[in-house]
Amino acid sequence: MNTALTVLLVIVSVLLIIVVVLQPGKSNGLSGAISGGAEELFGKQKARGLERILHRTTIVLAVIFFAILIALGFFL
Repeated sequence: MNTALTVLLVIVSVLLIIVVVLQPGKSNGLSGAISGGAEELFGKQKARGLERILHRTTIVLAVIFFAILIALGFFL
């Protein structure tokens, strides 16, 4: 059981890393944050298309990741 959960954890971890790396940046860097980029960052812009899919996939994979961690802690 531990081996299967560990292998699943590694797979989910790699997928989570890939999905996070594929997401586009939301800010203009340090200069954008100083010169008012926070308005764009915290504005009411909804993710659309691929961004939306990546955002939801990140949430799902993170929940699965923590569920597996809790299960591994329980079965240890």
